[in-house]
Amino acid sequence: KNVSRAMEGHFKKAGVPPTRLVREFKYSTVADLKVGDQLLVGSVFKENDRVNVSGVSKGHGFTGVVKRHGFRGGRATHGSMFHRAPGSIGASSFPSRVFPGARMPGRMGNRQVTVRNLEVVQVDREKNLLVVRGAVPGPRKAVVVIRKSKTAGTPAPRGATS
Repeated sequence: KNVSRAMEGHFKKAGVPPTRLVREFKYSTVADLKVGDQLLVGSVFKENDRVNVSGVSKGHGFTGVVKRHGFRGGRATHGSMFHRAPGSIGASSFPSRVFPGARMPGRMGNRQVTVRNLEVVQVDREKNLLVVRGAVPGPRKAVVVIRKSKTAGTPAPRGATS
């Protein structure tokens, strides 16, 4: 829809329709590829492969310390008025400042995240789909980058949290 004239020329030269996103990837056998060729999931990945999935995590907006950093919060009863407040953030007259890096409320999510070493469960060649076991960053319909994992060791046991 909103393609610049320059990008329109690139797409026309490659003989492909304009796409929302253009990315470059390293590929080992470039000799058998031509400009405008499509790389399908089945030609790159197979079942039981290990992959790294990169994407932009879900944005949560401005969040407090309980949600953002897992602070416990204050007492719920006995007259407490600090249920989700962070509590003390530093010392007194010395050092008379808050040290950098103190965990505080702020924007959470909407960052580049890479989940490593996910297992490829199924490759659907007809629909060009890749089914992986594990968490994939971002909301539904988000664009993610899938690369073969270089550190394909033994996976964490199911149900284990890292």
